[in-house]
Amino acid sequence: MLGNWSFGDYFKKEAIHYSWELLTQVYGLDPSRLYVTYFEGNQEGRLEPDLEAKELWKAAGVPEDHILPGNMKDNFWEMGDQGPCGPCSEIHYDRVGGRNAASLVNQDDPNVIEIWNNVFIQYNRESDGSLRSLPNKHVDTGMGFERLVSVLQDKSSNYDTDVFSPLFNTIRDITGSREYQGRFGSEDSDGIDTAYRVIADHVRTLMFAISDGVVPNNEGRGYVIRRVLRRGARYARKYFGVEIGCFFSKIVPTVVDQLGDMFPELRHKQQDVMEILDEEEISFAKTLDRGERQFEQYAQKAKATGDHKLHGADVWRLYDTFGFPVDLTRIMAEERGLEIDESQFEDARAKAKEASRGQKKTTTGNVKLDVHDLGKLDKMSDVPKTDDDAKFERGNVTAQIKAIYHDKAFLASTQSIPESEQLGVLLNRTNFYAEQGGQENDTGRIIIDGRAELDVVDVQNYAGYVLHTGYMKYGSLHVDDTVICEYDELRRWPIRNNHTGTHILNFALREVLGNGVEQKGSLVSSEKLRFDFSHKSPITDADLAKIEDLSTEYIRRNCSVFSREVPLITARKIAGVRAVFGETYPDPVRVVSVGADLEDILKNPEDPGWENVSIEFCGGTHVQKTGDIKDLVVLEESGIAKGIRRIIAVTGEDAHEVQRIARDFEKRLDHLEALPSGPAKEQNAKQIQVELNQLSISAVQKSKFRERFNQINKKIIDEQKAQQKLESKKALECITSYFEAPENANKSWLIAKLPISANAKAVSESLAYIRTKLSDKTVYVLAPSIEDGRVAHGCYMPKVSCSPMVRMRLHEI
Repeated sequence: MLGNWSFGDYFKKEAIHYSWELLTQVYGLDPSRLYVTYFEGNQEGRLEPDLEAKELWKAAGVPEDHILPGNMKDNFWEMGDQGPCGPCSEIHYDRVGGRNAASLVNQDDPNVIEIWNNVFIQYNRESDGSLRSLPNKHVDTGMGFERLVSVLQDKSSNYDTDVFSPLFNTIRDITGSREYQGRFGSEDSDGIDTAYRVIADHVRTLMFAISDGVVPNNEGRGYVIRRVLRRGARYARKYFGVEIGCFFSKIVPTVVDQLGDMFPELRHKQQDVMEILDEEEISFAKTLDRGERQFEQYAQKAKATGDHKLHGADVWRLYDTFGFPVDLTRIMAEERGLEIDESQFEDARAKAKEASRGQKKTTTGNVKLDVHDLGKLDKMSDVPKTDDDAKFERGNVTAQIKAIYHDKAFLASTQSIPESEQLGVLLNRTNFYAEQGGQENDTGRIIIDGRAELDVVDVQNYAGYVLHTGYMKYGSLHVDDTVICEYDELRRWPIRNNHTGTHILNFALREVLGNGVEQKGSLVSSEKLRFDFSHKSPITDADLAKIEDLSTEYIRRNCSVFSREVPLITARKIAGVRAVFGETYPDPVRVVSVGADLEDILKNPEDPGWENVSIEFCGGTHVQKTGDIKDLVVLEESGIAKGIRRIIAVTGEDAHEVQRIARDFEKRLDHLEALPSGPAKEQNAKQIQVELNQLSISAVQKSKFRERFNQINKKIIDEQKAQQKLESKKALECITSYFEAPENANKSWLIAKLPISANAKAVSESLAYIRTKLSDKTVYVLAPSIEDGRVAHGCYMPKVSCSPMVRMRLHEI
């Protein structure tokens, strides 16, 4: 949408003239094909017709039979039940021409389309529903860009213009599909043209939304973006036959080439958007195949019942288990002539939420294996220790259930276990990461499609037995069942970022602070990383900035990350290799190198050049390229024990978010500094000081903000002191000048309003002066504040009684 506003610079007359002139004289549109509308009025709403607009269109040269009245729906704009509003005047274009198309305006005719709308904001809708004329009238102009291009290029559809053709060409090159042919409805028998349009529209939406900071997730606007992407991914897969995983990101450069000059943020955010799209696609790809197969089973069941409705519980399961947004399932259902039972779906969703709340209430702790349980397992020949090599790979694995554990017993199935109670499952193999080495465990699900699902909330390794604990969401599992293991990729992704970020941070600490830095502990979660290390004193802001900069530089090099198991004796010889002092490592030990191929390292492990590379013993999950991490921001540096320091940091989108928060806060400081002196500035400073203390941003940036705030606050305090001094002086002068005046030489009392703000200190200081210098006088003074209605006042009376008149006046006050 193209648009512009006028806030009081011009109004109805000029807006109508400008729009007609632009369309007919600049763009050269045939005036006989243009039709305009004006607001016809509304008796029920006590709104008069906008005859002023009608006359202005006549004056512009529009024939009267091309000037049409329009109703409240089409020709009156309101922001809501209250607020600014006003009549609209639209311009419509007839693609056909050579006829009078007045009867087709606003009738959804594809050949008579609205291309322009002038909204005349001249009223305010009050709380009682009445309209109040605004003192300043405004114009909001909107023009459909794609529609205008289609008119200028004489195309029957927006999608036939060069707005979309570069995107269609890119989609064709990626997919190898036939060219776009502009077919709609039943003419598009293979659905490919519809898929072209859906994907082109969706990728533009995704590009702008994510560039504006909307990250796909399961809540609010983030879920809207996730739904858009998953719907588009399914279209790409179904109609173009492409593998989902890195599809949309390949189209992004074309969007940027088209629009990046007009919207520079698209170029700035291009790489981030591509990475986020890939993350989301990879996550959805894990379940798309299985979800479609499961949908087919549900669809066949719905057809067999005769009512052609998908059961709501099945629709919920497609969402909950396979990540299918309901609107995607609805599209798939419509393709097969089916509907969704909406009420059943809402019931299923409500029951699932209630069950989830119940689980949280009844949970007293995770299921754990103790030494007695391990003894039993060692005697169970059909329960091997778990093969967890797949935890370093991406994607799902199939496995076999070897044992089910609940209430200190090993069971044959989950049938007797209440859904609200936690249970454990042992598999012959798994791709779940069990908590170890400071890295948090994976979460996810163990599934038999359409039959059973275990919601995995914790994964722990007990002497080689990996126990997956959680709650049954539906169905039941049995020993020897073949299941699908699906960890939560969208949770694993930031954990990988944070773990590789921890290695880079460890390297940067050694580079800046010296070889005396030794790791003393760590935590790698999806939200943050925490790193404990030996160092005798707090890290200065300058060194912390160097550590951040060095880490960022390492990340921006987009180094490959290598890992492999190495004989322990060989691994210990690698120059510069980092390990936790006192830790017992397996043999062979897994070695992770950031930026140097381990094949090259092992050819000459003692080469001192390896000290310039991050190399560590590590059993955790990592990114493939450091560029995935995006940024590393240190939030906090503190001491936790004598000689032990702790750093808390974030990476990836979380790092970008704290940087955004820092930029917003910097604007707050700019605004505070620009405010004129006075109570508003003082109050603003108090609020900002509270927010600054609670701010979760770069520790280096926070220190700079604190220093800048202190400077601003010092100036405010100095201004307060200067103002205080000035007001005290004014107050005192008001009192002393009264008694020093010759005509008041014999006066013994004064009641006065002081020419100052409600300044209690100035009042107190004035009275203190009277007490010491004019102790025989009786004085009552007051200083009201116009801004907030406060009054500062005070009274001094000498020990000798004052006159009856003074007592009476003071009593009245």
